[in-house]
Amino acid sequence: MTHAPRPLPVGRSRPGSSTTLALATLALVLLALCLCLPAQAVEFDQYPGELGSAKADLSLMQGAFPGADRTEPVPSLSWPVNALYRGDELLGYAFESAEVAPIPAYSGKPVNLLIAIDPSASLRLAKVLDHSEPIMLVGIPGEKLDTFASQHQGASVETRLEVGEDVDAISGATVTVIVVNDTIMRSARQVAAALGLIADPAARPIASVRTDIFAPADWPALHAQGALGHLMLTQGEVDDAFIGTPAEHYLSGQRPPRGATFIDLYLAYLNAPTIGRNLLGERGYDSLMESLAPGEHAIALLADGSFSYKGSGYVRGGIFDRIELVQGNASISFHDHDQRRLAQLAIDAAPTFSERDIFIVREGAHFDPGEPWRLNLLVRRASGPLTQEFTRFHLEHRLPEAFIERPEPVDPTPLWLEMWQQKRLELVGLGVGLLILSLILTFQNALARRPQLLRPLRKAFLLYTLVYIGWVCLAQLSVVNVLTLTHALMHGFHWSAFLIDPLMFVLWVFVAATLVLWGRSVFCGWLCPFGALQDLVNQLARHFKVPQVTLPFSVHQRLWVIKYLILFGLVGVSFYDLAQAERLAEVEPFKTAITLHFLRDWGYVLYAVALIASSAFMHKAYCRYVCPLGASLAIAGRIRLFDWLRRHRGQCGTPCQICANDCELVAIYPDGRIEPSECHYCLDCQITFDDDRRCPPQVKRRKRLERDGATARASGSDAETRGSSQDGDPRRIPCLEEN
Repeated sequence: MTHAPRPLPVGRSRPGSSTTLALATLALVLLALCLCLPAQAVEFDQYPGELGSAKADLSLMQGAFPGADRTEPVPSLSWPVNALYRGDELLGYAFESAEVAPIPAYSGKPVNLLIAIDPSASLRLAKVLDHSEPIMLVGIPGEKLDTFASQHQGASVETRLEVGEDVDAISGATVTVIVVNDTIMRSARQVAAALGLIADPAARPIASVRTDIFAPADWPALHAQGALGHLMLTQGEVDDAFIGTPAEHYLSGQRPPRGATFIDLYLAYLNAPTIGRNLLGERGYDSLMESLAPGEHAIALLADGSFSYKGSGYVRGGIFDRIELVQGNASISFHDHDQRRLAQLAIDAAPTFSERDIFIVREGAHFDPGEPWRLNLLVRRASGPLTQEFTRFHLEHRLPEAFIERPEPVDPTPLWLEMWQQKRLELVGLGVGLLILSLILTFQNALARRPQLLRPLRKAFLLYTLVYIGWVCLAQLSVVNVLTLTHALMHGFHWSAFLIDPLMFVLWVFVAATLVLWGRSVFCGWLCPFGALQDLVNQLARHFKVPQVTLPFSVHQRLWVIKYLILFGLVGVSFYDLAQAERLAEVEPFKTAITLHFLRDWGYVLYAVALIASSAFMHKAYCRYVCPLGASLAIAGRIRLFDWLRRHRGQCGTPCQICANDCELVAIYPDGRIEPSECHYCLDCQITFDDDRRCPPQVKRRKRLERDGATARASGSDAETRGSSQDGDPRRIPCLEEN
């Protein structure tokens, strides 16, 4: 039985008539890329790459230390540090951060800064000398990184500057600015400690609460010994904080008198027996301590005044957005399950409070009761119908030394581990998605037999990939990662350089595993945010009957080579100049469309939009012909161990072309073979494989089964007829019938 080739689906052009339109599409993409290149060149030139030997250049120092006329090396230090003088007067010290704290950044290499401190251990200069950050080399002007670093000037090296609060972040470069912030503060603290300007941070022990110390005390006694933190704000002090802001005259004439109490707030650390037992009483303290898990801490907040630290808009399931506990690198917010109402105090002579609550600091916050901490009180005020201004007031506190004991000092937490701790929730979301994808791949045959389930499931996962993995987590893999890994393997591999971005690391590990099992197809078809964006745009276009372009297979096959040529060119350039290769990697629109949310110069945006628009009538044209990341994964995917896609041997493609015509990526040869390096694992061909209404071998099988069933039914009917005719035959021999 032979089958005529199936006509092309509705909305799909025939190969011969669509070649001109397809070539026009490619020409439009290349034109957009050419228009983008001048914008790139201008952007590169905006960030000069000088200052190779800047630590001896006095001209850089004189802005921070006017009158500096000479430098001298500081002897007996582990790092090269220069002392700056004006005559015989010591002005400060200067050094390069890469010599002191070479913390790998996103690129796997440290950002090197020129840092200067004065004898009081205050930062006087923080200037970027060089870096290899892809996000900063292309897409974000380099001046922004210098501006970010300069925000640290004037701060004490012992101060913790929090990105997004104390210093402004750079949108789209979160990892980079966190590393730069940590590099500046850590290297400055280490040098200041080595010079004897501050106590050595590494020598500070981590404290634990002494449970064997208790002394009865009333409220004034606790307050006098520093066991209670206190913040008193009047209405006038809060009003003054908004002077000069758009909210200065909000509710003018309706506010309480300036001397009225805005908030009278006390803070108490309840784990210390002298504090907790006196405030809560014996039974209350014991009950609280029994309810705490190991490593948890209880903080009491007691307040009176017109302002509520909880807020009238607080609802269950929410977060207390007016208070925040800050210690070191950790910023601790409280949710409803962290709060317990404190009905009454057992201590004598306590003031009257309108609000009394206990907040639990969970073990994951790594709170150290022996280190100073502060409570941030956020006060918002409307500046217009839809806008607000806010200011923070700080309640600084430190537990009295008599209540704590300090063990031996330990090494500071590595930055990469801090990043994993900060990204816990995002990692959970990514892990759930990867688990679901693993189940889809494992049970793909069962799902292929249920297209009404598989197709919406795939669309939902593409949305998850685009929105969550791409726009929320910014975990878009790039060929830059491949280049960085290649050079790291050649010049000294360090795990910390890749662990610093936990989401990217987990995604790369999953992609590496799927490369061995399935090849390139899993990432390109399911986990690439830009690929998901193209796929969804194409599905939307098909819904609105946008004509689809199909090239002749011979032309299409030759265009596959383009992405490999681009990849080889980038690899070759990287051996000469890795930074230049990272700039040329802007052939990928990922940074524009995913990481930076299209907030770039018009050239980059035009290029990305052109590629996305092309996918409306040529399914994933960029992935098919241009993507160097896809090319690198296709090469690596040659090591895959299994072929999971089922085919009817000797029947697919001879002459049946149903799957080949249905394949939107044209990854199936005319003879029925699937090209695994071009397949994106959409599983459409597997749906057809099980379709006994479309797939010729399955149609044959169905019809044969129907014939066999009909024959069996007919035979059964004849046998039944013969049997009834023999019922009354006196010559019937029962024993023979039984045999």
